[in-house]
Amino acid sequence: MDFLDYAFMQRALLAAVLVGITAPAVGIYLVQRRQALMGDGIGHVAMTGVGLGFLLSWSPVWMATLVSVLGAVLMELIRWYGKTRGDIALAMLFYGGMAGGVMFINLAPTGSNANLTSYLFGSLSTVSQSDVTAICVLAAFVVLVTLGLRRQLFAVSQDEEFARVTGLPVRVLNLLTAVTAAVTVTVAMRVVGLLLVSALMVVPVAAAQQISRSFAATFAIAVAIGVSVTTGGTVTSYYQDVPPGATIVLLTIGAFVVLTALAAPMARRRARAKAASETTADPAECAIPGSRASADEVGV
Repeated sequence: MDFLDYAFMQRALLAAVLVGITAPAVGIYLVQRRQALMGDGIGHVAMTGVGLGFLLSWSPVWMATLVSVLGAVLMELIRWYGKTRGDIALAMLFYGGMAGGVMFINLAPTGSNANLTSYLFGSLSTVSQSDVTAICVLAAFVVLVTLGLRRQLFAVSQDEEFARVTGLPVRVLNLLTAVTAAVTVTVAMRVVGLLLVSALMVVPVAAAQQISRSFAATFAIAVAIGVSVTTGGTVTSYYQDVPPGATIVLLTIGAFVVLTALAAPMARRRARAKAASETTADPAECAIPGSRASADEVGV
């Protein structure tokens, strides 16, 4: 493993592992909420933060984090109060964020197309020590939220009305999910790129769902897939001189295809086992239809 002799590869691999953990950890809640493309929208908004960072000679990662969080909060407010015009407001926010980023980065004295490309599609050689420090801090926040509040976030993601009846602060948890997604986008942008990060938040979760039946198992498998494809894509990018973001996303899609192919025979076996158990079960012992599963029952 001669690539570990290089400092830039050590930084890139550390960032890749953290991205592989955080992106699916947030993505599982977005998929449950049917907001799979939220990461893509936040990525557009984050471009304004990157451009401002170059323009103001401040850390693009931290500036992108600030702008992404503000954009995520605004997206949630639009979702709550936008009603029928909300989709138009969101579209303007997304495209305005991308346009603002392109404008600011071209106005910046150090701005260039090469700088812009590294944030759009990821780059191994440009991950600095300050970037790694920022990624570690932000990733720690994401892990604390997604694991520490997993029961509450799961409840809100499954059924907001039921969560509200049980006394959970639904709007606060929704805002926290949006903010965590925004932080994850900025964690991932140096490795995967802003335009591709949404795939890493969604596809590993979709792949894990093909072979798992509980929330906890889906979470664990999705994170395992995320870490595998980010590290594999980073190493492949080093040896083959190909873009890391594109390589990681293609590996993720490949994992989805493989697990989908494996899921078919597993589903048939489960169906046969279920049919066999139903023929032998006592009707009086059957569960009441329509009962709501608790967080414990789904393995949260």
